[in-house]
Amino acid sequence: MIDDLTDIHAEFDGDRLPPGQRQTERFPVLSKGDTPSWDREEWAFEVCGAVAEQLSFGYDEFRDLPAVTQRQDFHCVTGWSKFNCVFTGVPLTDVISEADVSAEANHVMFHALDGYTTDLPLSDCDRDGVLLVYERDGDELQADHGGPLRVVTPHKYAYKGTKWVTGVEFLTDSQRGFWEKRGYSSTANPWNEERYS
Repeated sequence: MIDDLTDIHAEFDGDRLPPGQRQTERFPVLSKGDTPSWDREEWAFEVCGAVAEQLSFGYDEFRDLPAVTQRQDFHCVTGWSKFNCVFTGVPLTDVISEADVSAEANHVMFHALDGYTTDLPLSDCDRDGVLLVYERDGDELQADHGGPLRVVTPHKYAYKGTKWVTGVEFLTDSQRGFWEKRGYSSTANPWNEERYS
């Protein structure tokens, strides 16, 4: 079964195609640097910070977690949007529940193999649609698109969806991530065109 989240724009009183965006059938590759290498036997996904239970999953352990498949739209801050992407992965809400996140936690920092980070309020992460993705359109997520694991955030610009993600850290205060330190918006709402600070 595929859950359809392509109407998420209605929550933000906007059209399906956010202002300043153009629709494309392609899925361009944009990253801050080169695609990092990784080893299946050594790869791990870590959950840490303000949690009662720190978690660590190897590759096979993570792939054994209950997964969902969702149809979402994908909005890049550079101005393109791709409709009807089908992503399969683990809902971040499940990770939040299993880790027993502290009541004091209010932000989530995502960490990646290449040192990339991005921060979102916990309220923007503890919701439908935020997935830890390992398949796109029925195929393994390609390395240049963030494989083996990336985050998707259909209600935010895509730089909030960390490629090559290796963990989530629950914070009691916000911290700026890689692009936020370089002038990009911390809120990243496509329907308000929150591209830059």
